[in-house]
Amino acid sequence: MRLNKYLADCGVASRRKAEEIIKAGRVTINKKVVTDLATQVEVSRDVVFVDGKKVVPNLNKVYFMFYKPKGCVTTTSDDRNRKTIYDFLGDIEQKVLPVGRLDYDSEGLLLLTNDGDLQHKLTHPSSEIPKTYIVKIEGNIVESDLAIIRKGAVVNGERYGSAKVTVLDKEEKTTRLEVVITEGKNREIRNMFAAVEKNVIFLKRVAIGDLRLGGLSRGKYRELRSEEVEYLKSL
Repeated sequence: MRLNKYLADCGVASRRKAEEIIKAGRVTINKKVVTDLATQVEVSRDVVFVDGKKVVPNLNKVYFMFYKPKGCVTTTSDDRNRKTIYDFLGDIEQKVLPVGRLDYDSEGLLLLTNDGDLQHKLTHPSSEIPKTYIVKIEGNIVESDLAIIRKGAVVNGERYGSAKVTVLDKEEKTTRLEVVITEGKNREIRNMFAAVEKNVIFLKRVAIGDLRLGGLSRGKYRELRSEEVEYLKSL
């Protein structure tokens, strides 16, 4: 098994983050520091440590849906001492990692699991899994600006993927929209609207594929049902 996958299966970090940990020289196999990303792990024979702590794969896979509230970060710790999602997850015994992320000012559906394979599948760009958001912006928006976002806005030389955008309702000072994207880049939706000079004042993820947030309250979580897990694995 490739080392980054092994670390993800151990709940250390996502495969991408695990590669950073490996390159930083924080991993040892059989008491030898390993920095080669192509390193293979023989589960029945090799002993792996990260930062001096032995890590082993999680055999009991768990899957949760969490309603991330606004005002916390999707990380284990924060150098600015902001609240993290783990401040809400104290009752979960297993070490779980978020599937993707939501930024500090955004809220909504976040999946959590210790299943490294599923996490990798759901976050890899090639999967193109649709994610649905409710977005509120300041002011109104014209069709020509919507066309730019739907086609794929360019921000600071970076092109974003196409998006499905539907105007839900308009008020005097705000507009509420439904936005569906498949990429999930950092601050993607905020940047897409910024490209047409629109400020996002509310952003909530309500669905991943056909899996919807439902009746969860902010800061609460529940374990996924078996059929929901199977659905995610089928995407």
